[in-house]
Amino acid sequence: IAGNFAGDSPAPFYIAMVMAAVGGSLFALIHALLCLKFKANQVISGVVVNILAMALTAYLTKLFNRVVFGATSDKFVLTVSSRITIPGISKIPVLGAVFTNLYPFELVIVVVAFVAWFVMYKTRFGMHLRACGDNPHAVDAAGRQLAAIMICGALSGLGGICFAYSISANFSSSIYVGYGYLAIAALIFGNWRILPTLGACLLFGFARSGGYRLVQVLQMPSSYQDLVMILPYVLTLLLLVFFSKQNGAPRALGVIYDKGAR
Repeated sequence: IAGNFAGDSPAPFYIAMVMAAVGGSLFALIHALLCLKFKANQVISGVVVNILAMALTAYLTKLFNRVVFGATSDKFVLTVSSRITIPGISKIPVLGAVFTNLYPFELVIVVVAFVAWFVMYKTRFGMHLRACGDNPHAVDAAGRQLAAIMICGALSGLGGICFAYSISANFSSSIYVGYGYLAIAALIFGNWRILPTLGACLLFGFARSGGYRLVQVLQMPSSYQDLVMILPYVLTLLLLVFFSKQNGAPRALGVIYDKGAR
């Protein structure tokens, strides 16, 4: 939506970020109510909520375009985010390439990961939240689970809008092509720990961007760019084959929390 109203003002960009976080937390609230209140299966609820979000996004995009712009389209024109280069560090051979032509929110994502690590491992709330994963009956889990789910939803919404602003000038519900589900694979590969999961996400991202860069360097036909889109999924399968047996998932993962079942 931002590109249709943006002009030279950055305000719509920040409005879109806030609305993405709010929308993500609201959808997470649906998931929380299904799982915590109505004891639904967590996996099924998560899949259904994601499908609902995609379908509702496509419907509302078409509706908004028709009502406001008089156009029959499921796309919005977005302004692709500008990039920045870190002075000094970007001049370092090899390493400097990492700090060249960065999207601003790439730095924000890294900061959020470290803040999340600090909260999870250095605060009382994080300690209780981790206890919810292993022994939810040892703490009053319901309130903390609800807070954690909504925070995760907000961060997921931010991740989605950041992806949209970096990948295409046109927004539609089809631009994600299932990349969101790679987050689950990254979590498993990262052994349910924040910083290793961040590393796995970066690895998947490098696989995708590296594939596109390889096509450009080798001057291959543009049709091969569609082929390299499978690289993150192939890498995911290989990593899961070799490392999934070493994962130590939280003991209460997928177990419906029932406060009365102590």
